[in-house]
Amino acid sequence: MKQDDILRDLRERSGRAVAHYWKTRAGQRDKQKLTGKADQGLRSAVTGGAQMDGFIDLFTELITDSGIPELYVFRKKAVELPGFFRPTKEWDLLVVREDTLLVAIEAKSQVGPSFGNNFNNRTEEALGSALDLWTAYRERAYLTSPQPFVGYFFMLEDCEASNRSVRVQEPHFKVFPEFVGASYLRRYELLCRKLVLERHYTAAAFISATADGGIQGRFSTPAEDLSLERFARVLVAHLRALG
Repeated sequence: MKQDDILRDLRERSGRAVAHYWKTRAGQRDKQKLTGKADQGLRSAVTGGAQMDGFIDLFTELITDSGIPELYVFRKKAVELPGFFRPTKEWDLLVVREDTLLVAIEAKSQVGPSFGNNFNNRTEEALGSALDLWTAYRERAYLTSPQPFVGYFFMLEDCEASNRSVRVQEPHFKVFPEFVGASYLRRYELLCRKLVLERHYTAAAFISATADGGIQGRFSTPAEDLSLERFARVLVAHLRALG
């Protein structure tokens, strides 16, 4: 199957994943209100793994359409990989074929109203996961596997708080100029781009969606070099090269 055939209707399929995310989040929040745990409603946006299932479904489809049997695709179960700095790390999606690691993907999201601490946590998680994997790879933890595709996907709520200019603290030294006055949406864009630039991840995708538009499957791509289509093309090309 040609790459263009595999990527056909990608925008529509991505929209369904976005809608699944927001509908699942709304359902979790409503359920918590009914059980008297309304104070945890916003936290469900961080802890509710089922919200990302639509995106994991999408990545699984791309992988199987590329000729990889689904029995080699792991999600929810058997998603641990050996680390170097810790015993294991759970990934959101793995492809392991005949003792060969082909793909490892991390899929994350964030909604408002608090973006500050969560942004720092997400940054540290992304960097730590990549460093742990590539160091373990160097030490042959994944046996004779060729370099795997390591992907990072992120969706951010598009709202007033994520678009607002944010001041930086510079008590001793100047921060890099691209961060001065950058909103959290811009910061996430920079994070994803730099993760690939520094070769921590093979590819990264970054999208945003409003709460109202997202539930209808609408989303935006803040930067074309971080589009879902580009991410998908790199993933498919990687799998094709491995045969």
